[in-house]
Amino acid sequence: DEPAAAGSPPDEAGEPELEREQAALSAATVTSTVTTATRGEDMEAHRSLWRRPPDAAAGCRRRMPPPGATACRGGRPRQTAGMDRLVLWDVDGTLLAAGEIGAAVFDRAIEAALGVRADLRVRMSGKTDPQIVAETLDLLGVDHGPEQIELVLEHLHQQLAAAEEVLRRAGRVLPGVEALLARLHGEPRVHQTLLTGNIAPNALVKVGAFGLDRWLRLDIGAYGSDHADRRELVPVALERAARAGLAVDRSATWIVGDAANDLACARAGGVRCLLVGTGRTPVEELAALEPDAVLPDLSEVEAVAAILCR
Repeated sequence: DEPAAAGSPPDEAGEPELEREQAALSAATVTSTVTTATRGEDMEAHRSLWRRPPDAAAGCRRRMPPPGATACRGGRPRQTAGMDRLVLWDVDGTLLAAGEIGAAVFDRAIEAALGVRADLRVRMSGKTDPQIVAETLDLLGVDHGPEQIELVLEHLHQQLAAAEEVLRRAGRVLPGVEALLARLHGEPRVHQTLLTGNIAPNALVKVGAFGLDRWLRLDIGAYGSDHADRRELVPVALERAARAGLAVDRSATWIVGDAANDLACARAGGVRCLLVGTGRTPVEELAALEPDAVLPDLSEVEAVAAILCR
């Protein structure tokens, strides 16, 4: 989850569950720092790590192609005729809820990178990680340029990777997600990946923490590390899908998200959009935006599959 309003302070640590999360995150961060120092690794060795997209080995597990199909890179089958369908999943608020950890790692990354205590938070829903960092630094009155944002993002990756076990305990997969991903994975001409504001390595940490990566072609996804403006990400995913040998058209591509920014991204990219009310925005407000489809959640698996496969 993420803060409800711009300029709001982080949640107070008075609740026992939140205290446990923060204590565990602190321990994980210390362990990661000590391990890095022990190995003699320098921050330069990690520079621009967050920019790298996942390779073809990441994501869905291999399976035998059905009759009439040929195997494509990454183990998913490709039909020899007809159009492939591409489903671009948002992560936070759509596939999973990360809990307080999802926002806390930004606070810690900013403090670790720039020595500034992040005591205010912006609204994060539907934004890219670089955008969140830039807006937070603006809110805190911190001068910044590309170098400072890149440094914070490098620390953001380290902080979340160190907190993966905390994420697994404190977060949760949202209703219907696992069954739906498995259902669509069984469709030989449907290919699922991510279109998310998370930088690529953090997206992998989040979906991997809950085992969702086994149904996703992560190498053809688009991430906040590809562009700070979410509206620029659809062409990135389509280009990667084409390079992977998929016959994908914009008319056969869906974004599934939980925020107005997901719809803005879909419209900018000329693809269709399904919005679900499992994030911060009530489903009534999402419906008023007039996406191609809107649902309260993803629990009606066959109904959602029918929408995305039509």
